[in-house]
Amino acid sequence: MNYRHAFHAGNHADVLKHVVLLAILDALVRKDTPCFVLDTHAGRGHYPLDRGEALRTDEAAGGIGRLFPITRGLPPAVARYRALIQKANPDGRLHHYPGSPLLAAQVLRGQDRLACCELQVEEAEALRSLFAGDRRVGVHARDGYGAIKALTPPQEKRGVVLIDPPYENQLAEFDAVRKALAEGLARWPQGCFALWYPIKDARVLKPVFRRMATLPAKSILRAELVVHGGDSPLRMNGSGMLVFNVPWQLDMALAPALPWLARELGEAGAHSRVDWLKQPE
Repeated sequence: MNYRHAFHAGNHADVLKHVVLLAILDALVRKDTPCFVLDTHAGRGHYPLDRGEALRTDEAAGGIGRLFPITRGLPPAVARYRALIQKANPDGRLHHYPGSPLLAAQVLRGQDRLACCELQVEEAEALRSLFAGDRRVGVHARDGYGAIKALTPPQEKRGVVLIDPPYENQLAEFDAVRKALAEGLARWPQGCFALWYPIKDARVLKPVFRRMATLPAKSILRAELVVHGGDSPLRMNGSGMLVFNVPWQLDMALAPALPWLARELGEAGAHSRVDWLKQPE
């Protein structure tokens, strides 16, 4: 696998993914009972934006770079996300971007657990260094799909599995994703599963959604943010999240956030949607 998230840290896809993830986590920690988070493709957890790979692509400029200067009028879910980015940049200048493991660790409480899976040796070592001394966090240098079978169901009854693969195999990746989701939902039927996916040519995703909708989840929510108008298979025009076993009122938290993000991050033709592939029973 050649993918390195450092080239893409803080872009519009990260913004969507992390706004949704934080809304899920906030819903989970409202209850006192402990919860478990599994990040199947965790990366290194923390990325500098002012040097190295991120500076070469400058993708963050079209994502968090546009949002960070905005301090008023943000929808609550976006304000929550921006506050944690501010925490990583206390001097008010955007130098660092926290990945999903670090964002999750900042939300979780002492009774909660986080398991991070990362196959790339250097990335896994960076994660171990980042969380050294944090007994809540376990770092596993292993395949994230296999970890869904190995690490679920957890001893905690509640929690979320974040699945964020690199999609180097393009649409073929969805076959592996669906197999892992079917395994996870069978083993942990009350668990929440959140899948990120890229949007290039939106038409090719229609059969993917039909297949995903047949999985045995109690509810399935789709949240999409498209920042480039048109369908071009040569670039990532947007991205989406499918959430299985949706936390209560997640749709209400995201409904005002995504159109606002489309306006702030998008070009002509930008749009968003929050809708149900499977309504709650």
